[in-house]
Parts: sequence; structure tokens; C-alpha cells
Amino acid sequence: GCDPQTLMKYAGLALHKAKANGKHQVQVFTEALTAEASYKLFVESNLRRALAQNELAVHYQPKLCLRSGQLLGLEALLRWQHPEKGMIRPDRFISVAEETGLIVPIGKWVIREACRQARELAEAGLGELQIAINLSPKQFTDPDLVGSIAAILHEENIPASQLELELTESLLLDATDDTRQQLERLKSLGLTLAMDDFGTGYSNWTYLRDLPITAIKLDQSFTRDLAGSPKAQSVTQAVIGLASQLGYRVVAEGIETHDTFHLLQAWGCHEGQGYLIAQPMLPEQLEDWLRR
Repeated sequence: GCDPQTLMKYAGLALHKAKANGKHQVQVFTEALTAEASYKLFVESNLRRALAQNELAVHYQPKLCLRSGQLLGLEALLRWQHPEKGMIRPDRFISVAEETGLIVPIGKWVIREACRQARELAEAGLGELQIAINLSPKQFTDPDLVGSIAAILHEENIPASQLELELTESLLLDATDDTRQQLERLKSLGLTLAMDDFGTGYSNWTYLRDLPITAIKLDQSFTRDLAGSPKAQSVTQAVIGLASQLGYRVVAEGIETHDTFHLLQAWGCHEGQGYLIAQPMLPEQLEDWLRR
């Protein structure tokens, strides 16, 4: 910086980045941090408007039983259609929503949309499909989380068993007593709880055993290039086998080839999703797909 104000601004950006990366970090300022800060400011200001002006949408990706081929449910995936920037991927705005607290109202909106969609599909004679929704750790800071979900289920008139909440491994690993109580209350409502992106973190079976979850979702790192890697095959087969023995339902994501599908099927993986089966779809596309 050529003047004190610029120097302090840049030092502040580096400090913020160091904190975001975790404890005991050193971060040297680079021009990329300025661009990152500008983008975050753009996302925050526009995201507040997006929720009010219906720019957000929920897409749905089907999940199949790998044994029978039967459609079992859907995963609800948030998308943002910006009027000028076009489609913005979740990984470009979810972290900002978490930092600013916007993830709490956005999360409730997604749950309501998914429940409404589940009811409309059932009313259209397309089955009572379970819908899985990702829940951010930040949403557990909302003391009304359980109450608001219970209210949405009641207002949209769908059974709790049609809703599955996918939780991050970090949330489950670092769960406080309050978080554990919330998880137990959610389970007591009749929801099912799943660990998302299994295999990307600690994947500690010991603490898994003590948590009220019934399913684990294998991260795409397990399924990517599975057919061409004997080591990946051995690890994936072992994880599926152990999880099944412990009573967990195993869901594989990122299935993109027939070889991957058949390997997972042979190893006893219960459910799967991915582009081979179907891409995420808007509700109107989903109805057409289901009817076909």
C-alpha cells in the first residue's frame, strides 16, 4: 500500500482470509483478495434481493434403488438465476450466505419449497417421494430450527418421513450438546438424518455410532473413475460393506457410467444418484420425467 488507508485495508483483507482458513494461519495480501472481497460484497447485496424477488430455485435430482431400479426419492438442490450474471452455482454463494446469516431464511425457504413439491407430486399421482435437503451447520445456530421445520411439515401437510436432512461431517463431528439435542428432536419428528459427503473428512465410525443418523452419502471422490482404479474399488467396497453391517443405508452420488453403477450394485450399495440416472431438474421438467 502506498498510503496508510490502503495498507490497513489490504492488511484487513489478509487477516479476514487467514481467519477464514482456520486458526494459526499466515496470509500475505494478494490482488486476488481484493477481487474476492468485491465478489462477496456483490453476492451479499444481490442475495438479499434474490430471496425477495424469486430468483432462487430448487432443482431436483432423482435417487434410485440400485438393486431394483425403483425410484426412491429426490435431492433438492438450490440454484440462483441472477438476472445479469445468469446461473450462479451454489459453491459461489452458499459460503457468503453462511457468513452473513442469510442461510437461515434461505434454508427455511428451500425446506418449504421441497415440502410443497413433495405434496404436489403426491397429489398428481406421482408417488410419495422422499426429498433430501442439505442443512448447513450455520442453520443449527437458529434456536427455532426444529420448530420451523415442524411448522412447515404441518402447513404443507406432508408426513415427516418424506423429508431427509443431509448433514455435513463437520457438524456431526463438532456437535455440541445443543446440536445433539436438536438432532434428536428432528429425529423424533419422524425425519431421517444422513451424513453428506462421507469420506471427505475424518469418517470416524466411532462417533458415527453414537449419532442419530440412518444413512451415509458416499462423496463423489469414491465414485469418480471407480472402474479404472483397483485401490478405489477396494476402499469403496469396504466402506459399503462396513456401513451396511452397522445398519446404515448407503447412498452413492456422482454415478456417471454404467461400469460404476454395476460395481456399486454388485457391492450392495443401496441407493444412487448421478448424471447417468438423471441430471437435476426444475419441477416442471421433473414431472415430465416422472410420467415417462
